[in-house]
Amino acid sequence: MVSDEPQIDEIDFKYADRIHNTGGSTLQMSRYKPQDSEFSTSFFIDNNIKLLVSIGGDDTATTSDRLFHFLTANDVKIQTIHVPKTIDNDLPLPEGVPTFGYQSAKEEGVKIATTIYEDARTSGNWFVICAMGREAGHLALGVGSAVRFPMIIIPEMFNNTTITIEKIIRLMISSIIKKKILGIHYGGIIISEGVFHFLTNEEIVNTGIHFTYDSHGHPELGTVSKAHIFNLLLAQELKRLNLDIKSRPVELGYELRCIQPVAYDLVYCTLLGIGTKRLFDSGYTACMVCVDHIGNISPLFLKDVEDEHGKIIPRMVNINSERSSMIFDDGLQYLNPGDYADAKKYISNPEYYDFRNILEW
Repeated sequence: MVSDEPQIDEIDFKYADRIHNTGGSTLQMSRYKPQDSEFSTSFFIDNNIKLLVSIGGDDTATTSDRLFHFLTANDVKIQTIHVPKTIDNDLPLPEGVPTFGYQSAKEEGVKIATTIYEDARTSGNWFVICAMGREAGHLALGVGSAVRFPMIIIPEMFNNTTITIEKIIRLMISSIIKKKILGIHYGGIIISEGVFHFLTNEEIVNTGIHFTYDSHGHPELGTVSKAHIFNLLLAQELKRLNLDIKSRPVELGYELRCIQPVAYDLVYCTLLGIGTKRLFDSGYTACMVCVDHIGNISPLFLKDVEDEHGKIIPRMVNINSERSSMIFDDGLQYLNPGDYADAKKYISNPEYYDFRNILEW
């Protein structure tokens, strides 16, 4: 596509059968985002390529769509079909239909988070966990609700107000105080790293954390643990409030990406593979393969899920769904007006840490 000497791996049935239930990717993955000026027709013409299958998240889907338009404009006849793969679960499939990899990553995340929560109980500490999710909070919500963490923080919660670090810290303290009122002096908080996507550079720099910066002057968030940042800021605020509470950071990141897939993903990936072949045979192109809950295969055309710049629009958590309402209304522990009197034993202004006041719900 962009290299004069592309690496080519041949996959036959025996090879594909052997790798079916292993984790990771047998092909070398790439996060490189080529510019349109780097596209070339020669590879596709010289090798008589009829189908380009892209596997990945929204960036990969966007690149595939851009390449399709480039090749079409240069009279290269080719079909392109995208396979939705990301543990972030943020490709714009129909609601409730996951991307492949999400269920496996969530399962492993639940195992790790369950151990962490038991450690919290045993040690009498709090843990601050940050889960992958570039913009959306699917993974943090899935793990946090399964383990029944008292506080889950995802970007979609801030649908009525701007996301700030101050509000995130207030939400954390809201849960800590509520648990103390309930006589429980330990707990866990899980935060989606996606909240950083909506913070300004000034907000991030003002944390006092030392970052390296890219060529555009933006903090390189990938070089530091987001859990460490939030845990440090929480500890500073707890100290200011004279609350003797210890917390520990844990990052749920790359260790979730290459695990052995769970049964759901094993079957799902088989259907996605078969679905890709069926869409190709039916002449579909510039689309994403979609397999619904009962196994029906259909194309999702990329032009229908892209913005005005041609970028695939990420799927966010539907914060207004009944599932979300049940989790945030009844599944978490946080301060509300009925707790104000008891909370004043620990803080002078409990209304400032009221969950709904913070989010303006």
